[in-house]
Amino acid sequence: MNVIIDLANRFFKPILDMGAPIIMLIVLTVLALCFGVKFSKALEGGIKLAIALTGIGAIIGMLNGAFSASLAKFVENTGIQLNITDVGWAPLATITWGSAWTLYFLLVMLIVNVVMLITKKTDTLDVDIFDIWHLSITGLLIKWYADNNGVSQGVSLFVATLAVVLVGVMKIINSDLMKPTFDDLLNAPSSSPMTSTHMNYMMNPVIMVLDKIFDKFSLGWISMTLTLPS
Repeated sequence: MNVIIDLANRFFKPILDMGAPIIMLIVLTVLALCFGVKFSKALEGGIKLAIALTGIGAIIGMLNGAFSASLAKFVENTGIQLNITDVGWAPLATITWGSAWTLYFLLVMLIVNVVMLITKKTDTLDVDIFDIWHLSITGLLIKWYADNNGVSQGVSLFVATLAVVLVGVMKIINSDLMKPTFDDLLNAPSSSPMTSTHMNYMMNPVIMVLDKIFDKFSLGWISMTLTLPS
């Protein structure tokens, strides 16, 4: 297993050294070509995403620089120590795509999705490549924790992969379950290909069950508060 990991590191290191924007440019371009997109359009999409990631990183850097003095004064005047900064999803996505293991998790989930389609366990083809980072960061955190607590790299990679596959299968199945809801919201026919594998929607089945319970006991006003936008 260590030999395989060493080979993977040697293969991905030159790509990883180019940075997350270039990695995304290459990955998106290649995947688009695999789905029959013309090279010019595939390259255009990859370049746009690379520019977006670069812009996100630049804006985060500017915001950190602009607010650092104010935060320092806040700590000085209030005595409150801010040890953790909520930077939102964008930097996390950039960091996650900066890891070569994200490409590995992407390949694993593509294989899992294809197997589920072949075995008719799902009707969803997940083409939301960028949001694989939702699963990847889960795997990366598990692997990081295991590697730093005496677990062998082989075992940590196996456990991380298992967790990614488990959550990935759940979100694909959830996208099948949410398909009628999207059809209703968009006033679209059942033949519409629209659905979503976004992780946020994994809360929807829970909310739908709670809605049924609240409706049964005439607690509709509580149901409304659960569906109001934040």
